[in-house]
This record gives sequence, C-alpha cells and structure tokens, in this order.
Amino acid sequence: MHMRFIRWFSGSHRLAFGLFAAAIAGLFMGGLLLPTVQFVDETATRFPGGLAGVLEYTNQLTVGDLDGDGDLDLVFANGGGFSTASAPLKLRVWINTGVNSGVFADETDARTGGLTFIARGCELGDVERDGDLDIIIAQDFNRQPTLLINNGSGVFANETATRLPVGTFSSTRAQFGDVDNDGDLDIYINNAGATNRFGSGRGKLWLNNGSGVFADVTATNTVNETVGQPMDAIFGDIDGDFDLDVHVGSRSGTSKLYRNNGAGVFSSTPITGGATAYSYDFGDMDSDGDLDLVGANAGAGNTELSLLNDGTGTYSTGPFTGSSIDDNDSKFFDIDDDGDYDILIAAIGGPERIYVNGGGGSYVLNSRLITQVNDSSLDVKVADFNNDARYDIVTAQGESGSFLDRIYMNTGAADTRPPTIARTEQLPNTANVGPFVVRMEAWDAHTSDRGFHDKGITLYWRRGGVGAFAPVDMKWSGNALWRGVIPAQSNSGLMEYYVTARDFANNLATGPTKSFTLTLPCPSDIAGGDGQVDVNDLLAVITTWGSCPGCPPAHCAADIAPLGPPQGDCQIDVNDLLAVITTWGACP
Repeated sequence: MHMRFIRWFSGSHRLAFGLFAAAIAGLFMGGLLLPTVQFVDETATRFPGGLAGVLEYTNQLTVGDLDGDGDLDLVFANGGGFSTASAPLKLRVWINTGVNSGVFADETDARTGGLTFIARGCELGDVERDGDLDIIIAQDFNRQPTLLINNGSGVFANETATRLPVGTFSSTRAQFGDVDNDGDLDIYINNAGATNRFGSGRGKLWLNNGSGVFADVTATNTVNETVGQPMDAIFGDIDGDFDLDVHVGSRSGTSKLYRNNGAGVFSSTPITGGATAYSYDFGDMDSDGDLDLVGANAGAGNTELSLLNDGTGTYSTGPFTGSSIDDNDSKFFDIDDDGDYDILIAAIGGPERIYVNGGGGSYVLNSRLITQVNDSSLDVKVADFNNDARYDIVTAQGESGSFLDRIYMNTGAADTRPPTIARTEQLPNTANVGPFVVRMEAWDAHTSDRGFHDKGITLYWRRGGVGAFAPVDMKWSGNALWRGVIPAQSNSGLMEYYVTARDFANNLATGPTKSFTLTLPCPSDIAGGDGQVDVNDLLAVITTWGSCPGCPPAHCAADIAPLGPPQGDCQIDVNDLLAVITTWGACP
C-alpha cells in the first residue's frame, strides 16, 4: 500500500497537491484564514491632513467631551526634551467632528489661542462645577502648572494666576479628585524638584474652595517624604470607604501609596516594589470587587508588575508580568465583551501589545489583535470615538521616532454589558434634616485616570415609601467615584434611594435600593422651627390647605400626617391639623 501511494504521489498528483498547498499557504499569508486584526490603524483617515503634519513630542493625552456636543475629543500634552528642556510646544486640541464620525479636526489655536508648554501631563475636570471640562497641565523643567478654564463651548482661557498657588517645580502628572468629600474637585500633582522630572520631591495637594480657586495644603495634609523620579500619580479608592487614596509611581526608588482618612489627610501605607515604573493603572483584574494595580515597566527586568488587592488596600504580587520591553503605559479594557478585563500595553520601540484575560488571572499575548507598528508610545487611552459601542485606542508618541500619534479603530465585539456598580454608600438612620450625601463606586469595560466615560450617573430618592423617585445628577469625584446629594427634609419618615450608571455604549446598570429612617425631633414645628408647636404652626396648616404641589417626592412643610411616624400623604388636611393640636406646646 505504501508503494502504491508513493507511485501515485510521484506522478501528476504531486503537482496538484503542490498547487493546493500553495493556495492554502497564500490564504494564510494573505491573512484570510488568520484571525482578523481587531484594532486597525486608521490614523490617516481619522486625522485627515492632520497628525502626519503635526509631528510633536507628545508625553500624554486625555479624552473628554470638550465642547458638550456628545462626542469625545482629544488633548495632547506636548513638550520636548528628555533631560534638557527644548522649545515649548502647543497643547494640541483635536475636536471630534461628529457624534458618529470619529474624524478629528485640529482646532488648537481656536480653542487655546496657541498656548505653549513643556507639558508632561494633562487631565480634565470641572473645577467650578459649571458643567464643562477644564484642563490642568503638569510641566517639566521647573515650570508653573497651568489651569485652563472652559467657557462652556470648548474654548479655554489661562486662569492660572487667579486660581492656582504660585510655584514652579518639575512634574509629570496632575490629577483631579474630591479628596475631602465637599463636592468639588481638588488637585494632586507629583513633584520632582527644581531641575527636571528625574529629580525628587514631595507631591503637592491643592484644595478647591468650591469656586475653582485652590489653596496649597501639602504641609498639613500629606506625608513629609520625597519620591524619586515620580513618573505617575493616580487616584483610587483602595479600601472601599468611598474616599480617594493616591498612588505615586517612581522610576527610581520605591513607588508610594497614600491612604486618605476621609477628610483629605493622607498617611503612607505599604506597597510592593515598583522602582522602575512609568505608570500605574487601577482596575479590577480578578473581578472580586476591588481595585488592583498594574505598573508598566515596574517589575523585575522591566516586566510589568501586577498587584492584587485583598479588599482592604493591602496588595500582593499578582501573576501578570507582561514582557521585558521598554513599556510606558497600560490600560484595562474588555476587548471581547466577556465581562473581564484584558490588558493593553504601550511600548517604546515596538508595537502595542494586548494580553487577553483567560480567567483566573491568566493573560495570554495576542499579537494579531492590533496593527503592528514599531513606534515610541509614551501614553495610551481607550475610548469610543465614533459611538459604535466599541472602544478604540489612541497612542501618544514621543522621545524617539517620528512622533506620529496614532488611532486604532475597533472592529470587534460591541460593548453590551452594563457598568459594574461595585458599591453604594449606606446612609445611617438620622435625626438631621440633611442634605444627605450619597457616594457610589462603579467601573465599566474600560479604564482611565478618570474612570470610564459615562452618559449619566443618577441618584434616585423618595420619602415615605410611596410615589415616584426623584432624580439627582451625580458628580464625578475622581477615578471610579461619583457623589450625589438628597435635599434636606422637613418631615420624618422612611428615606429610600438607589443609583443608576449609564456607560458610553448606553448600557444601564441599576444598583440596589437602600434606605434609612429620618426621625426629626419635632415634625409639627413647621413654622420657622422655633421649638414651639403653637398658633403659628396651626396657621401654616390652614393657609396651605389642600393638595401638596409636586408631591411626591417633593413635600410641603405642613404635610406631616397621617402616615406614622408623622410623614405626609400629599394632602394638607384635618390629619395635619390634628397632628399640630395633639403635640401642642414646647418641642421635647
């Protein structure tokens, strides 16, 4: 039988087999039978006539809706010079030209007046709580950090002189976050001293007075220690107590982790390794409901360092180590819509790398997922730029090469999963009238220093257990935290509330309903709260007799009965009159 096969194959069949094999090989070589590239380099078409003509040393970038039109724009922090300063460069602003287009126009001069910096970092946050995004810029080579204020339509003015503390130092990263839970965004900015970012210094903490003017509280609120070559700083709630802790990544020495006491005062807490890091990112690697860490280039031999959180802010080394390549940044995101985080690494001198989460903390490199481009990526961001529910990739190029920033559009699975509402603050039973602050922590299919891009985080509340819940917009507090306020109440009763989170793909998550009991000391004292139930309170009932307008969930001061303990029924009537009469006299 073997001889027959050899004679058969040695004849004309051998030629046919060879042609068949060549055809199969051609299919593989042409990529038709190989896995499709999911993230495709579309730089030339997404930045028509743009990025190829703007080859600037970019250190970092940030993403947000600058002009309030519903799509995501880009800001590139530019500034040359590795260890010696070169000429300042423009903070480059690229505006998305349409909600579903993902095509960008360079509007730098129109948006900023062409301001120049030696910028190592930039971040977005609403410092005056007027509904738009402002920009903080961290500068290298002993320069003043800069604050640009948005006029509401995406045009920025330099208001550093009137809003920031005066001082020059060398910095690579500034972050917004409400560290003292007063409802406004404060600033943490790392500090490498007076020469350049390769020095050492004590990070700066600036508190917001509520109107976007900042005071330096570094001396009283931070640990008196320096960090060598601080390359990164990032906020995150490491212990689930609804306040922002801060991690500072070091390229020389040891990275630092500082724990917040809830009032914006920080103490040092142990953290593993990280002496060669360029950046760190928070994300739930093992899906256990807390924030883990990945440090780019922070492990032994320039590998990645993964640190797993035990839920209390204590970290131990995790299994992910990446590769021994000069890496500068990383991001978590779910590339296959399977509910867990994959890892994106930005590299210098090689292509970006994507590690697919195989479950149980195992990650496998798949080099076919992204167009292979050898460049020098110093930063990377993930966002949906054309509103197709797929998260795209943008890289910032600097230090070497052509400095061509790039965009990779996602052709893979759309995001169909709602955000994860990790926890909602439980308010205690109270005799205070309020208002009542509710905080929520949530994450979604991608991470950034500003958490995920959302399309609305809402707090709903009602009093008395009947009627509709009233909505309140929650404000972003930093990384994965949001903050909402239930208004002050004048009547006792059951208070119920829950939160919802809508991501950029319009997937909606709803948290559990929580409650507390509001027991005010004297609900019948409705006229001025003077500690007496008297004729004034009686008149307040009589003069507002009838239906309580807007009820529920709004209420009227005189609507105090009959649902006990005293709370309204949306009618001011004989029940409320009797409640006043039967409690006549001094409040207990």
